[in-house]
Amino acid sequence: MADVRHTRARYRRLLRFALRYMAQSWWFELFLPSIGFARLAARGRAARLQRIARNFHTLAVALGGLMIKVGQFMSSRLDVLPPEITKELEGLQDEVPPEEFAAIRELAEAELGVPLEHAYSFFDPAPLAAASLGQAHRARLAPAEAAETGFADVVVKVQRPGIDVIIDVDLSALRRIAGWLNRVRLVSSHVDLPGLVEEFAQTSFEEIDYLHEAQNAERFAQDFADDDRVRVPEIAWERTTRRVLTLQDVTAIKINDLVGLGAAGIDPSAVAAEFATVMLDQLFVNGFFHADPHPGNIFVTPVPVGSGPDGRDWVLTFIDFGMMGEVPDTLRQGLQRFLIAVAARNGRQLVDSIQGLGFLLPSADTAQLERAMTDLFARFGGMGFADLRQVDQKELERFAIEFGDTMRSLPFQLPENFLLIIRAVSLTSGMCSGLDPAFNIWNAVEPYAAQLLRDESGGVVRAFAQEAVSVAGVVARLPRRVDDLVTRIEDGKLAVETPRLDQRVRQLERTGRRIISAILFAGLLIGGILLRADELVFGTVLMAASALPLLHALFAGTQRSR
Repeated sequence: MADVRHTRARYRRLLRFALRYMAQSWWFELFLPSIGFARLAARGRAARLQRIARNFHTLAVALGGLMIKVGQFMSSRLDVLPPEITKELEGLQDEVPPEEFAAIRELAEAELGVPLEHAYSFFDPAPLAAASLGQAHRARLAPAEAAETGFADVVVKVQRPGIDVIIDVDLSALRRIAGWLNRVRLVSSHVDLPGLVEEFAQTSFEEIDYLHEAQNAERFAQDFADDDRVRVPEIAWERTTRRVLTLQDVTAIKINDLVGLGAAGIDPSAVAAEFATVMLDQLFVNGFFHADPHPGNIFVTPVPVGSGPDGRDWVLTFIDFGMMGEVPDTLRQGLQRFLIAVAARNGRQLVDSIQGLGFLLPSADTAQLERAMTDLFARFGGMGFADLRQVDQKELERFAIEFGDTMRSLPFQLPENFLLIIRAVSLTSGMCSGLDPAFNIWNAVEPYAAQLLRDESGGVVRAFAQEAVSVAGVVARLPRRVDDLVTRIEDGKLAVETPRLDQRVRQLERTGRRIISAILFAGLLIGGILLRADELVFGTVLMAASALPLLHALFAGTQRSR
């Protein structure tokens, strides 16, 4: 019964948080601009958004469960959220107090079907790491199983007891909030919130399915089976279920541990170069990539001198395969069309390729995007990678801010797999820059981009030919379409005739004024209610002032109508 009350309280707390800031956003972003106070509303927008993000950060840490993952997911949605929110949330760490060992033991034994003492010869009660969805413990396989698998020391990931119920509650709240927001046309025309929630839900369910993670680890290992640069922990399948994962303990030097690397005689800049190449191979060659390459998931493992790649004495070891991404053929083909449009400096074709990739919702104003792309070509169109490296950093930042504002003003929503690509490249770039301050991601990416264009050269020729045919067709049809338009104008078919237009306009103006008064009344009343808790006097004044527009909305024009 206590658990039911707890989940209900959690659900209500999430809804209250959402309603509070939805009302605040309505007041500042919709109501105030509608009555001529757009400049006032915009004045404190940045601070207001940062405050909302900070409060969500606090809520996520307090609730744990799926909310920390929601914050991390939101921090990556640069396509639909302003930078004030994404920047504030990007430091949200999945660090929570550990679960009581008794509860972990109970769940693990229920999943494995035997007492822990029978499943492992040793199991450390103190967690190696604790996260919102599960926690990890060091253990040792029984001698018979160690002989069969070829390794004894393992790390056991155990799902937090009851996390599936918490995830259901959190997703239910998120779906309801998304439904509310989707009824606001300004929101629904810019972002598919229900679609985003379902996308996040699928990712979350995959992350708590340890069988899925184990299969990802094996697929990743197969991709690098003949590559001595990379190692992957093996899975102890006899001790693995949907909620318990047992894998080889491969703990070594964290990739960002500069002191540890120095003590082992390993050059951090060499690690940066190798890591970037391995990550880009996953993206451009394998098509299956680690989407969460943060320092805790990558180790630099010392090996006997000369046994590593190119005679080195270290290799890279990847762990945690719960978040993986794929580059499907459709995305690769779409990116090819995108590159062709860039090469042709064709804004219209570029917009079409972006739509083909699924980046734009149907309500997008493509003319606005085309203008932004034209501006992009005008500024940087003739530059290659080497040229871009010479552009003043401040100029790039200014243009990025302007271009980002344009993108966020459009219903521009990146598919999950593309976001994972951006996340992987961003984390890779940041990690490598920390290891080697002189590292430049352009240098690492350029060979792959050049190879992609060489591989698709035939497609480029065909696409240019198709584009030429398309343009020729439009030109051929243009005289006839212009002639039809002139004929319609001459025949008067485009004329608009409304005999009682003046009278209708006057009626509409009166009705419009009353509607504005009604909106003003609602806005002042709700604003007063929202602000009264913190600003008693100001809130009360707003509530009292709402009476004037209410009277106008109710009685204006009634005398004339008689």
